[in-house]
Amino acid sequence: MSDVTQTPLLDTVHTPDDLRKLAPTELRQLADELRAETIAAVGVTGGHLGSGLGVVELTVAIHYVFDTPRDKLVWDVGHQCYPHKILTGRRDRIRTLRMGGGLSGFTKRSESEYDPFGAAHSSTSISASLGFAIANKLADMPGKGIAVIGDGAMSAGMAYEAMNNAERAGNRLIVILNDNDMSIAPPVGGLSAYLARMVSSSEYMTFRSLAKKVVRKLSKRVHSAAEKAEEFARGLATGGTLFEELGFYYVGPIDGHNLDHLIPVLENVRDAKEGPVLIHVVTKKGKGYAPAEAAADKYHGVQTFDVITGTQAKAPPGPPQYQNVFGAQLLKEAATDDRIVAITAAMPSGTGLDAFAKTYPDRFFDVGIAEQHAVTFAAGLAAQGMRPFCAIYSTFLQRAYDQVVHDVAIQNLPVRFAIDRAGLVGADGATHAGSFDVTYLATLPNFVVMAAADEAELVHMTHTCVLHDSGPIAVRYPRGGGIGIALPEVPERLEIGKGRIVRDGKKVAILSLGTRLAEALKAADALDAKGLSTTVADLRFVKPLDEAMIRRLLTTHEVAVTIEEGAIGGLGAHVLTLASDEGLTDGGLKIRTMRLPDTFQDQDKPDLQYAAAGLDADGIVETVLKALRHNDAGVIEGARA
Repeated sequence: MSDVTQTPLLDTVHTPDDLRKLAPTELRQLADELRAETIAAVGVTGGHLGSGLGVVELTVAIHYVFDTPRDKLVWDVGHQCYPHKILTGRRDRIRTLRMGGGLSGFTKRSESEYDPFGAAHSSTSISASLGFAIANKLADMPGKGIAVIGDGAMSAGMAYEAMNNAERAGNRLIVILNDNDMSIAPPVGGLSAYLARMVSSSEYMTFRSLAKKVVRKLSKRVHSAAEKAEEFARGLATGGTLFEELGFYYVGPIDGHNLDHLIPVLENVRDAKEGPVLIHVVTKKGKGYAPAEAAADKYHGVQTFDVITGTQAKAPPGPPQYQNVFGAQLLKEAATDDRIVAITAAMPSGTGLDAFAKTYPDRFFDVGIAEQHAVTFAAGLAAQGMRPFCAIYSTFLQRAYDQVVHDVAIQNLPVRFAIDRAGLVGADGATHAGSFDVTYLATLPNFVVMAAADEAELVHMTHTCVLHDSGPIAVRYPRGGGIGIALPEVPERLEIGKGRIVRDGKKVAILSLGTRLAEALKAADALDAKGLSTTVADLRFVKPLDEAMIRRLLTTHEVAVTIEEGAIGGLGAHVLTLASDEGLTDGGLKIRTMRLPDTFQDQDKPDLQYAAAGLDADGIVETVLKALRHNDAGVIEGARA
């Protein structure tokens, strides 16, 4: 039962089989109840709201018309899937969204047979749906592949790579382009403008006539030569259009909130012999909830909120967010250095670059959901003497790894990588956790890789990045707020590859990288209280390592522990390699590495995630005591009385 309204029809729908028993005339009421239930649930849990509200009718229509789960429905990104989850047997758990032990905020294969493909990054849906469609075709099994992809996600090249290979799927593949003119930030680039202008007035123009106008304009911008424009026009005159040239039968645009329009079109497409088919559906993000419709971001991501007023719960005041510390410092640096440019991939506010964009619009580039292009674009800028900052979440930078290697590292170009959301990220879970960036960057020749222990260190490291022109450099920092330390008035240029001793001791050495430093200091207090004098070092750099300091710590302490917010292959592996190469463990040194477990951790509060990973003060103390073979009473195991 909803928190805010009665839902008599929705109460009868537990799976899409129940939905298909309803009369078409009942679907409007069901959609209204589903929207109310979605709003009520997200009011309790927080999460992605606007995107789900925009596809309520589309969700109802797809499950009503198609034979899910035999027909495989793939939601691109998956953040719009809350109404889908309510209709597919998960309503009783919908108020556990994004919580520890609860439902994922995205689609997830292990959660339901109605989630045939897990997602949280964009632009994967067409490729996956094509895989389902072709597999069924080869096995002569029934079942279609249905991809629902937003206009923002269509700015990524992967969508077109899939469409370019889709023709062999025939009528088994259906792509639904959900055109809401709003991804997280306004869509950018020629293609998004092309899609947004496909509906130029309240009365729809035909696709071909509009495409003639749009592509003629695009061709002038992209290809200034008159003959190129003429070539494009000739292609259109003979019937060529973007989607049809890729082998798709185009249907639309249609109103994505009008079930009387949606149902017949989907039924026709379901039964059509032609294919593959692309259906262009126009929706409104945040539809049906006035506070979301009125908000600039359409309530893309929200805290818990009051359903009646839309007022979101405010986080308690505290230290600034790391992303904003980076953004503010880069803005200061740019004021005195016109070679600084900032690049992001559809995350201007998420990376803290929104103020930079307003102040220096000519030096700010939001390239859309195109991380590969962002990195190589930055490499080109660096090769021409600029000082580019490529600000991308750790988990999204994974999508551009070949470009990082081939276009940046091998050529030793001074691209600056600002790697946000490093480490565990809480409610977004495994898909957004920045677990691997230290491993995949520090293994590359020419790279400098830093990790900020606190917000003041991030200021110094941002400044250090600006002045580092001899090759690529990266700084990683977590999601969320800092620890409350005062920010430096004048940033310091850090010496490359030099760490710092934060606390001196004699018996135990804790070598920390990143924001686990606070937990390392708590652990040092606990160890000192047990009579185990502890040194704490903030290494700052995982590449190059501060070999002199590490060598000194490993040869003067009985136990050394490394700790980092990343997967195996990072700091611990590099320190162990150094110790092995130089024989530092030959004399009986006890060395232990603490890192994220070899699992994909589900969503939870970050402090609980780190505790589960053993990367808190208690975990450090336990690791040290085990290395020394102390039990909880402080007695050395095996020692004689």
